[in-house]
Parts: sequence; structure tokens; C-alpha cells
Amino acid sequence: MVSSKTRNKLIHQVICFYFLAILLHPTTSSDLFHVGLKKRRLELDDIRASRVIRKLKHSQRLTNYPSFATLGGDSSNQDQVILKNYLDAQYYGVIGIGTPSQEFEVIFDTGSSNLWVPSSKCYLSLACYLHPKYKSTKSKTYIKNGKTCTITYGSGSISGFFSEDNVKVGDLVVKNQEFIEATREGSLTFLLAKFDGLLGLGFQEISVGNAVPVWYNMVDQGLVRDKVFSFWLNRDTEAEVGGEIVFGGVDPAHFKGKHTYVPVTRKGYWQFNMGDIFVGSNSTGFCEQGCDAIMDSGTSLLAGPTTVIAQINHAIGAEGIVSAECKDVVSQYGEMIWNLLVKRVLPRQVCKELGLCVFGQETGIKTVVDKERSSVLCEVCEMAVVWVQTKLKVNETKEKVFEYVNQLCESLPSPAGESIIDCNNIKNMPSVTFTIGGNPFSLSPQQYILKTGVGNAEMCISGFSAFDLPPPTGPLWIIGDVFMGAYHTVFDSDNLQIGIAEAT
Repeated sequence: MVSSKTRNKLIHQVICFYFLAILLHPTTSSDLFHVGLKKRRLELDDIRASRVIRKLKHSQRLTNYPSFATLGGDSSNQDQVILKNYLDAQYYGVIGIGTPSQEFEVIFDTGSSNLWVPSSKCYLSLACYLHPKYKSTKSKTYIKNGKTCTITYGSGSISGFFSEDNVKVGDLVVKNQEFIEATREGSLTFLLAKFDGLLGLGFQEISVGNAVPVWYNMVDQGLVRDKVFSFWLNRDTEAEVGGEIVFGGVDPAHFKGKHTYVPVTRKGYWQFNMGDIFVGSNSTGFCEQGCDAIMDSGTSLLAGPTTVIAQINHAIGAEGIVSAECKDVVSQYGEMIWNLLVKRVLPRQVCKELGLCVFGQETGIKTVVDKERSSVLCEVCEMAVVWVQTKLKVNETKEKVFEYVNQLCESLPSPAGESIIDCNNIKNMPSVTFTIGGNPFSLSPQQYILKTGVGNAEMCISGFSAFDLPPPTGPLWIIGDVFMGAYHTVFDSDNLQIGIAEAT
């Protein structure tokens, strides 16, 4: 018979072995899963490359995806990936494809849904020779698919074909993942890019070829327990770790306070509704009735309609290209715009009343140049209406209003989309505040200004970039890394909501 003392000793040993086994057990689906991000030095060309990538993702019109409401819920168990940060311009991390694993540095992109990397069969694109290429013959787990695809953007496209293989993200291995082997890449974009490909974290509704996204397969294969992933982007450009993605939940070390949650309003992008935008304490008036926005980790800057971006960049002292068309409209039609608004004609009707936005009622023959100029005059008129209306609300005099409008004409962003700032004025610039979920989320000048170059070559660039996405998808705000660097962001695909809290 075992003595009481011996029994207690055995129980103690069993408990010790139990906890030791837990400590030594490999990572499972019930653990946090961290994926790190890396960073590199920012150059002006990288911002321009990012702009082309943005066109790649957002130029196609999404007319068929449905609207969704939010549900309640929380998250707990997770896994993480370390990220790199290209001096606040590009955040990217390492993944592996195939067995044995072939490594690629990819943008983890919530604004698209496909995974693609250069293919060993990419022969005619110079960009492919500057990046590692996937070799299917070297992988034991490769499955042939062969379905061809093209992703169209701005002035070019990416072409390739689908394949299937295992994809390693951090310590997780997603089996039989469908991805694109790119055989032709737009030379401008990918010659400039410091990353090899993109890993989309958007919804399947915008996936080219209806391919199942990596995140969906992580969930379906039981690699994570909760349908939540979160981003922390480190804006300290000297830090070794550029940031982290946590798959399966959130890391409390990356934020403070509570998250403000807003529902996903359209399942495709991570799209939500945003309220008014303030420069200092002054409303821009553009989003008082709400604006559509998407949270996009694959966009470096914060992009929005030219109308309001010109207002913001003017207020912070950014310089763009003088628009002759803008001043022409103000000179010829400014008085009439003023009178119609004073008479309380609906702002959206003003430019139609002036005959500048009547494309559906045109008669006779017009050349392509005529039609293009008509479109430009309409856009400029609609911008001028917003600017005048904003000042009328605060009872400004007509003289001051048109002085302000002409200044905005001079502050229109350059054709490339970016606007330049005097680096010496950063400390005197106002904060810019976005209203999300009824709460204010402010960006300081230090957070929304990006620096490129060193010494005499140093340049400061406004984090606000003009991007006019046409209906039915647009107008649309693209909330990129300028915002996500200041605020920890949670993507909850189970409850279809986005959470935002101050980053640590």
C-alpha cells in the first residue's frame, strides 16, 4: 500500500510533468500567432510605386458585392508574424511557398484578396529578374492548376496563372493554397518595389478568379481559433521590428485603452462608414453626412477625393500644381455658384444648373477632347461648390470665400498625387482628425508627414494623397499606413467589424 507521503510526492511529480509538457508543446491553434513586419528607407519613387499598386487594387469597379451589418463578439487566442517597415512607406513580411519552403517578402494587404509572387516562368519582365521567383519543380507539395488570370490597373497589368502549394506564414502552414504565379509584371511598379509580391487579406468577393484567400484557409484548416487578425505598425524608423500582424486575435502590448468598433458596410474591401474630418478645430464639411472608407494596410498614404485633400493640404501648407481649369471655373462661374448656394439650391444641383455637369443631356457631336474638358470642368465645379459651401456655413464674406477658393486652386495636388511640405514648418501644423464610430481619431503633424532623403536631399511629403475613384465603387477614402501606424487595428471577419485603438 502506498503511503500518504509517497502519494503526495507522485502527485507533485505528475503536476510538474504536466506543466513542463505545456511549456514544451509546440505552438497550436489556440496560441497567439505573430508575424513580424520589416521596414526599409523611404524614397519618393516608392510612394509613386505605392500609388500604382493602389490603382491596381482599386481601379476595378465592384458593383456586385452585397452590404452587411455587424454582430457582437470578441477575440482571444492568436498567432503573430513580425513585419518590416520601409521607413513608414512599405511594411512587408516573409512567407514561404512549397516544400522545401521558398521565401518571399510580401505586403500583407487588407485592400486585396489574392496571393501572388513572381514565377520562374516570367521571362519577359525585367522586374522578375530583380526578385526571387517561385519554382514549382523544386516543391514536393506543388499541385498544377494552370488557370490563367490578369489583374488590370491604371496603365498596365499583371498576368499569370494559378497554382496550388503549401504556404508558410510564421509558424503556420496553410495547405493547398491557391496563388498566382506572375509571368508578366508592370515594369514601373515592380522595378521600384522593394517587395516580391502581395498577400491579400481582403474578402473573397474581390478575389481575382474567386480564389480562396490565405486567411480563409487559415480559419477553415483550424490553424487559428478566432476569426480575427490585427495590425501593429511601428512608426519608429530606427526600430529593428517594423511591426506585427497577429493572427487569431490581438496582442494587448500593442495598444492602450479600448477599441472603437465599426461595422463592415460592404464585404469585399474592409469597408466602413466614416464621419466628419477636421483640420485643427475646423470642419472640412466633406463627410458630415458620412463617407465610405476602407482600411488598407497595402497603401502607404491616406488617400481621398481631391476636393477635400486640397483643403487639408492647403491648411497644412502643402504645395501642389496650380490648376488653370480650377481658376478658370472660379473666375467665370464663382459668382453664380455663390448666388445659387445663397438661394439654397442643393449643392449637388449647382453645377447642373450651370450646365457644367449635364453629360446625360448632351446633344450634337463632341470630340474626345471636348468631352474630356467637360468632365474636368464638372469635377472642378463640384469641388468649388464644396469649398464655397464650407465657408458659407461659418458666415465668411464673399471676398474672403473666393480668396480662400483661389488659394485651394493653387493647393491642388500634383498630377502624381503627392504634395510637398516645408520640413521646418512641421511643428506649426494643425492636427487632422477623423470621426469614426462617433469618436475622434487625430493625427499629429509628426504622424501624417513622411520624410524622404537625408541631409540637403531631405524632403517632407504630405501623408494625404488625392485619389478619385469613380462611381459606383467611389468616392472612397483609403485609410492607409499613415493612419494605421498611429492606431492599432483589428479585423474581425467573424463579426464583420473593424476595431481601432491608440497604438503603443
